[in-house]
Amino acid sequence: MFNAEQIKNECVQWIRDFFEKNGKGCNAVVGISGGKDSSVVAALCVEALGKDRVIGVLMPNGEQSDIDKAKLLVDTLGIKHFIINIKDAFDGVMNQLPFEPTEQTRQNLPPRIRMATLYAVSQSHNGRVVNTCNLSEDWVGYSTRYGDSVGDFSPCSHLTVDEVKQIGRLLGLPAELVDKVPSDGLCGQTDEEKLGFTYAELDHYIRTGEIENPVSKERIDRLHKMNLFKLQLMPAFDPGLTTVEP
Repeated sequence: MFNAEQIKNECVQWIRDFFEKNGKGCNAVVGISGGKDSSVVAALCVEALGKDRVIGVLMPNGEQSDIDKAKLLVDTLGIKHFIINIKDAFDGVMNQLPFEPTEQTRQNLPPRIRMATLYAVSQSHNGRVVNTCNLSEDWVGYSTRYGDSVGDFSPCSHLTVDEVKQIGRLLGLPAELVDKVPSDGLCGQTDEEKLGFTYAELDHYIRTGEIENPVSKERIDRLHKMNLFKLQLMPAFDPGLTTVEP
């Protein structure tokens, strides 16, 4: 049975240990969407490091209908934050493409611009960028490679959606953030509508190997296999030449 308090405490200590070894005195830089993942990750970092060492970055692409949720989070946590609109950058790239971009290109460019923006903030504020992915989304490749799938450390990538929510409630985050219907904000659909199955089905399948709906099972297995490359290091040719460690 999942012990939310124990896992939360262990994760907080893990974050402290990471910064002790990989950036003593540095700040955690978090992209804030207003959803459960960025909310929980930001709250974990606040508990681990203190609110003065956590920086939230809100990155609308033009108008963002739910940006009030992102503002609610940074106000609730009392953390410093920046609002950086990426529309000019997005339009600048799209307008310079010498071809008609695919819909997938349009949907994946904003997350990649947002990650570049997070690193711009991080490098200017003695920071480390926090990855906000969870296990459920990673399992089926529901992330953008070199976009929201990357970062310097990842507190929740081994926790399912339900487990992240349990920790969010334990941290005392507003219910409207923890239980907000997940959506990537890019295609006009909820995550579950786009995936074709529920997170409850996926979470149960990940932890137990059991699933009742054979259609959901087939789709989850196919997405998992197809998207494993997102979780692996870039393939590199090895000519077998000698290297000498310092």
